[in-house]
Amino acid sequence: MLEILVLYYSRFGAVKQMANLVSRGVESVDGVGSCVRTVPPVSTVTEASEDAIPSHGDPYVNLEDLQRCHGLALGSPTRFGNMAAPLKYFFDATGGLWLSGALCSKPAAVFTSSSSIHGGQESTLLSMMLPLFHHGMIVLGLPYSEPALHRTDTGGTPYGASHVAGTNSDRPISREEHELCIALGRRLARLVTALAAAPVD
Repeated sequence: MLEILVLYYSRFGAVKQMANLVSRGVESVDGVGSCVRTVPPVSTVTEASEDAIPSHGDPYVNLEDLQRCHGLALGSPTRFGNMAAPLKYFFDATGGLWLSGALCSKPAAVFTSSSSIHGGQESTLLSMMLPLFHHGMIVLGLPYSEPALHRTDTGGTPYGASHVAGTNSDRPISREEHELCIALGRRLARLVTALAAAPVD
């Protein structure tokens, strides 16, 4: 069984919902499973530490999850047009994997949520791609052959799936956003399958 790591950070729950939809898209492809993981919040008080196991929700990711996976879907809310600090904090600790080339040629995709339609979704998605490129991953997006990308007036970009959560972070995921999250996971799983059959150097 090929496995895709769906790794996310979610403050108010929207990105977690998106992660679950991406996971559904992954698992719609025969022979591919998903492993959904999150990261702990980062404290401004450096002495504070989080329990190793969360009290509820998805387990925290570790470097072994990243090394073992055949592909990666990475999700974060927007933070001033950038990925959230907890997710970047985790990637800042992946230097050993970078040195060994453990992630080279593995497919990856990104997804995000913001409070407003012009809240920095595309720049956040692009910022999330940067460490993936440094790791030598194969980053894919959403082509306009996906019909929902033409219909959406909420989230959805060619750089990856996105969601407009609203000022109070309580706006439900729209039909098009839902379709694009699943499409992203499905497309990622299909690429993982293709590369497993014909690996690249």
